[in-house]
Amino acid sequence: MNKASELDNKTIEELKQLVLGLQQKYNLLLEQFKLAQQKRFSHSSEKRPEQEELFDEADAPTPNPDRAQKEETLTVPEHQRKRKGQPKRTTIPDYLERERIEYDIPDEDKVCACGCHKHCMGEEISEQLEVIPPQFKVLQHVRPKYACRACETQGGTGEGVSIASMPKLFLPKSMAGPSLVAYTITNKYIDHLPLYRQEAIWNRHGFRLPRNTLCGWVMSAYEQVEPLLSLLKEDILKSGYVQADETPVQVMKEANQRNQKKSYMWLFRGDAPPDYIAILYEYQETREGKHAKSFLENFEGYLQTDGYKGYDWVNNKSAITHLGCMAHARRPFAKLMKLAKSSGQSDVVVKLVGKLYAIEDKAREEKLSHQARFELRQEKSAPILSEIKIWLDKMLPSSPPKSVFGKGVRYMLDRWQELNNFLKDGRLEVDNNLIENNIRPFAVGRRNWLFKGSPRGAKAGACFYSLIETCKANNIDPFKYLNYLFTTIPQCKTTKDYRQLLPYNVALENLG
Repeated sequence: MNKASELDNKTIEELKQLVLGLQQKYNLLLEQFKLAQQKRFSHSSEKRPEQEELFDEADAPTPNPDRAQKEETLTVPEHQRKRKGQPKRTTIPDYLERERIEYDIPDEDKVCACGCHKHCMGEEISEQLEVIPPQFKVLQHVRPKYACRACETQGGTGEGVSIASMPKLFLPKSMAGPSLVAYTITNKYIDHLPLYRQEAIWNRHGFRLPRNTLCGWVMSAYEQVEPLLSLLKEDILKSGYVQADETPVQVMKEANQRNQKKSYMWLFRGDAPPDYIAILYEYQETREGKHAKSFLENFEGYLQTDGYKGYDWVNNKSAITHLGCMAHARRPFAKLMKLAKSSGQSDVVVKLVGKLYAIEDKAREEKLSHQARFELRQEKSAPILSEIKIWLDKMLPSSPPKSVFGKGVRYMLDRWQELNNFLKDGRLEVDNNLIENNIRPFAVGRRNWLFKGSPRGAKAGACFYSLIETCKANNIDPFKYLNYLFTTIPQCKTTKDYRQLLPYNVALENLG
C-alpha cells in the first residue's frame, strides 16, 4: 500500500513537472508570437518623429501644403476633442533673393473724391517661393599661345611657342568639374538617388550622362580623396573615446563568396581635436570581431558598443575600458511593456532607466561641462543604478532563461559593469545612440540602391559616407565641402596638405 502510494505520488510529481514545462513552453511561444505581431504591425517606439509621414505624404489630407498643422481645443457639450485648425504659414528665409513685382492703381484712382492727391501710406507684400532648376555653365580653360613672328619668317633660333602651364585639374580627362562631381555624390549618398535615377534626371534636362560615366566620376573621386581616410582614423584613435557599431550590406562580385552573402560596414566615431567629431565607415566582408580588433589595435581609452560578442575581446585589454549601451539593455523590457495590458515587472526597469535618461536630458539642456555632468551622475544616477541592480538580482531566480524577460535580465547582469562605466567620465554617453544615428542614412540609402556592385564600390561608398557624416556631425554643408575638396585636393603634396582638407580643419569662409 505504501509502495503503491509512493508510486502514485511520484507519478503525480512527474506530471506536475511535465505540465509546468509545457506551460512555460506555451508562454514562451505565446510571447514570441505576440512580439512578432508587434514588430510587424505596431509602430516602433524608437522611430524618429519626422519619419511618421515619410511614405504616406502623397495621400495626407492637407488643406494648405505650405502650412504646419496646429491644434485647437473645441468644446462640445458632452466632451472635448482636438481638431486641426488653420496653421501658421511657413516663413521664407530672409537670405533668399527677392524679385519685386508691383501692382499699382491707375493715376486717376490716386486722386480723392475731394480733389486732393492720395499719398502712399505703406504697402502689402505677399511672398511666394519659386524654384530655378539646376543651372549649368561651361568652364573653358583657355591658354593663349605666343610665338615670335620674326623667327617664324626668318628661321631664327628663338624660344619657339610660349604657353602658360595648365594647373592640375580634379578629373583632367573628364568633362565633369568639381561641383558636378560633388553634386552627383551628394545626390547618391545624401538624397539616396541611385546613379540610374540620376541618369534619367539628366536626360530630362537634355544631357546624356550614362550611368557608367557617373560611376566613373565617383570612383575617380574616391581614388583622389582616399588618403583622407587614414587621417580620419588617426584622429579617432587619438580621441580616447570611441563608439563602434556595424550594419549589413550586400556586395556583389566578392571573391570566394556568394552574392547573397552579407558583408558589413563597420562604423567608428570619435572626438577630433579640439572640439570636433570624426566618423569613419570601413567596409569588411564579414562581421568577425577581428576587424574591430585590427582597427582599434593601438587605441587606448573608452570604447562603447552594443551587446555584440564580437567586441568581447576588449574585456581582456587593460588599455581599453568597455562601455555598454543602456538603450540596448532597456529594449526587451520596453517591448514586453507594450504587450502587457496592465503594469508588470518590465515597467519597473523601464521607469528606472527613464529616470537615468531624465538626468541626461537635464545635463544636456543646461549645457553642463564634462566635470559638472560627472558630478551630477555621481549624485543622481549612481543610486538609480544601485536600485536597478537590486531589482535584477531579485528577478533572476524566477525569470525563465529563454524568455525575453529572462534574456533581458541576464543581459543586464552579464554586462553590468559595462553599463555602469559611463559614470567614470562626464564626456561619456549613457548609450550608443549617436553612432546608431550615423547608421540611419546608410540604412535609408540601402533601401534605394539595394546592394553595392563590387568591393571597390563598397569602399568608395564607405569613403564618401565617412566624409559626409563627419560634415553633418560638425554642421558643415556636405556639398560645399566636397566642392572645395575636389577643387583643392589636386594641389596636395604632403600629409599636412591632406590634413588641412579634413572637414573640421577647413575654414568655413573657404566654403563660400
